[in-house]
Amino acid sequence: MIPLDNQTRSASQQETQDGLRFRPVPSNGVCALLSDKWTIPVLWRLSLAEGHRLRFSALKREVDGITQRMLTLALRNLERNGLVARHYFPEIPPRVEYEATELGRNALRGLEEFNIWLRNNLPEIEHHRRAYDAAER
Repeated sequence: MIPLDNQTRSASQQETQDGLRFRPVPSNGVCALLSDKWTIPVLWRLSLAEGHRLRFSALKREVDGITQRMLTLALRNLERNGLVARHYFPEIPPRVEYEATELGRNALRGLEEFNIWLRNNLPEIEHHRRAYDAAER
């Protein structure tokens, strides 16, 4: 590994004996947003439509099991955080379309490694949960 000097290293990284490691930064609620049951499925579906927008009803059909209320809440939270853009067309009847922003697509790219880790390790995590729950406490 090529060592980074202090000017090149980002503020969220630090050098350790084992090599370059990240230094956690406060998430300010972003982790809670991304861990919501519907956030990633909605964002993922919108990112598949890259360059295209989806109407609410089409998005609801594409995200299996989501209710209208939960989709509304997820879209509002994603829009508030800049991960989704809402486009309103003042037609009769009015039309609204949603699309993942570059920030939203980057969030999914950032979560890709975690998703791989989770897929590879979830059976072991579930094993430990069952063992812990079965132990007399």
